Amino acid sequence: MNKERADVVVIGGGVIGTSVAYYLAKGGVDVLLVEKGRLGNGSSSGCDGFVIMQSKTPGPHLDMALASEVLYRTLADELEWDIEYRRCGGMIVIEREEEIEAMKIFMAKQRSIGLDVRLLSGDEARELEPALARHIAGATVSDSDAQVNPMQLLFAYAHGAERHGARLRRNAPVTELLHDGKGNVTGVVAAGRTIRAGAVVCCTGVDTAALVAPLGLELPVIPRRGQLLITEPVEPLIGRVMLCARYIAAKYHPELLEGSQDETVRLGVGLALEQTREGGLLIGSTREFAGFDRSNTSLGTWAVAAHATRIVPSLRRIRVVRTFAGLRPYTPDGKAFMGEAPRHRGLFIAAGHEGDGIAYSPITGKTLAERIMTGKSTIDLAPFAVDRFSR
Repeated sequence: MNKERADVVVIGGGVIGTSVAYYLAKGGVDVLLVEKGRLGNGSSSGCDGFVIMQSKTPGPHLDMALASEVLYRTLADELEWDIEYRRCGGMIVIEREEEIEAMKIFMAKQRSIGLDVRLLSGDEARELEPALARHIAGATVSDSDAQVNPMQLLFAYAHGAERHGARLRRNAPVTELLHDGKGNVTGVVAAGRTIRAGAVVCCTGVDTAALVAPLGLELPVIPRRGQLLITEPVEPLIGRVMLCARYIAAKYHPELLEGSQDETVRLGVGLALEQTREGGLLIGSTREFAGFDRSNTSLGTWAVAAHATRIVPSLRRIRVVRTFAGLRPYTPDGKAFMGEAPRHRGLFIAAGHEGDGIAYSPITGKTLAERIMTGKSTIDLAPFAVDRFSR
């Protein structure tokens, strides 16, 4: 069996894995990234490009998002790549009057830690976004929200990592995490090759639980499907990225959806709407537990379209040209796993970001690289501890 070595092996070629590889390589570490297929083969190619602050709950979620947003401001220049980052601002649409009080409380907590977010009436929201339906009761808006092209972001990290000396190996599935029997992870077996390493970083999204299980490490990372639609290019319809209040409920409180008599509610349907640089509209999304099935369903795509056209009626006149679905790595408490695995020295995890992987990718890569290189990090990783469910 062929053997080779690296200071750090990063498993996974999505936005999280390529970001970790970039920041490690930038710090002078000998990095080898291995990906089971092509770069962006998983969740990174089946998602929106939101870098949105106001959807995050105050605390660790919002702290991470704000730290990431600072990095995003100069990221394109740093990576020497057009990632199509645009600080366009964002809006969370409120359809019912009874939701306004809940959003006021949510917003007040965000404002208390410095997020620029404000509440608008329905009429004020339509002044900013004339395409909104007449029944919209209000909206929260923040100028801090942005969008990015997920695949260009991924390619930028990968190119930047290689520019700093990292090696990238595609079509190299990892079949085993190597250990010495004394609590030290010592490398991987990938595509039949043994690769020894001082540290291994699992950035493997929905595949993480299966990968680490043979070590006796139980990580509740579960796939959660999101179905999305892409339209033909059209003239500018919206200026901001948009979510709806129901999207927030579906994200943080899936248990509230399970008992609904409405099948579309049980699918976790909520509005996620953005217009790309080329003019196409990305419309989402469901949040459903369907195992590892990445296919679209007629009910799911219909429900996404029906919900979106109720909020933005002019979407009815625009043709859908493609549908796709992605698997988000869900965790029961909504927080990713980030850091070293206790009792498995040298094994680091960066997985479970669910729908926040794009928004969190810069700060995740930077923070994990700091922890691996120095044992410390500027972001407190305690809320994201790998063993928090087993303790």
